Amino acid sequence: MTTQIPSHLLPRDGRFGSGPSKVRPAQLAHLANAGSLMGTSHRQRPVRQLVGKIRSQLSELFSAPDGYEVILGNGGSSLLWDAIAFNIVQERAQAAVFGEFSSKPVKPLSNVPWVTEVDVRRVEPGGVALCESVDGIDTYLYAHNETSTGALSPVHRFGDDDALTVVDATSAAGGVLVDLSETDFYYFSPQKCFGADGGLWLAFASPSALERIDRLSRERWIPDILNLQLAVSNSLKAQTLNTPALSTLLLIEAQLDWMLEQGGLEAMAGRSAASSSYIYEWASNRTDAAPFVSEPEYRSRVVATIDFDESVDTQAISALLRENGVVDIDPYRSLGRNQFRIGTFPSVEFDDVRALLNCIDWAIENQK
Repeated sequence: MTTQIPSHLLPRDGRFGSGPSKVRPAQLAHLANAGSLMGTSHRQRPVRQLVGKIRSQLSELFSAPDGYEVILGNGGSSLLWDAIAFNIVQERAQAAVFGEFSSKPVKPLSNVPWVTEVDVRRVEPGGVALCESVDGIDTYLYAHNETSTGALSPVHRFGDDDALTVVDATSAAGGVLVDLSETDFYYFSPQKCFGADGGLWLAFASPSALERIDRLSRERWIPDILNLQLAVSNSLKAQTLNTPALSTLLLIEAQLDWMLEQGGLEAMAGRSAASSSYIYEWASNRTDAAPFVSEPEYRSRVVATIDFDESVDTQAISALLRENGVVDIDPYRSLGRNQFRIGTFPSVEFDDVRALLNCIDWAIENQK
């Protein structure tokens, strides 16, 4: 028999996943009203206008510097971890690793013959590894936000004038402020802050990154699906190399409309920061809990991770919450911690976050 959490405590929307994340009802309504676009050619004007609008709105949202291009393609950020090894790294790379996802580019870089041993800077989960400028490194890679641990890295450029700074912003883009001029390749997927489906990747590429992508595409054989120069040339034509999921593009369009109407990136970052700060304060005031990331400056604004002591069974509470329609607050699977991981992307309402914590309070009290 399901234990019922009092209805007055429950959030209006119980989706708190760290990706896939909450899709706003207005996005789904927009998708439903765009039926005439579904099932039509992505090479024709209506869909290309949609892609062009998304590229333009992203540049506006992020205040992209002159010369930076928005490029996109199918496959998600997982594909880009392989593509970076082919298209961006020349010979030597440095990677800052502080969780599951920041480690992902290291494997393909270790397997391609033209890259020498990767200089890996690693810390245990809960901290943030930082790159360090080193002679001979041509590419620096790190995550803006480590989704698995809820740790947020500062975004800075590293190396000499010829080096490129590559930032995985999958869970940060759209919910955390960033100066794109500090990056050369800032890439992400839409199933986090943008509340869309996965399977697509997007990136801001600097003039230096565009030059290297073009040059390496002429010096190396690169599979078409991984060839970023093909992605660039198609993106400039407001299309993708192969057929995209139009539903994903439409969900992104609706989210970008809303983000810009609400005040842009600063407003979105404010929404996420308000929710995550409230969670950290709540945890710090409890005797049985604490933020997993001990240093406040490194605590994520978009993925809040909270550790509990052994007196609290977080798995049981998560199961109870799920039975009551409150879902996806489990820790990242490989961490194995007694923890909640709560997505506080811009679409998540502050009042729902507050209600979630009230539900957890109630569940802990009734667990004892």
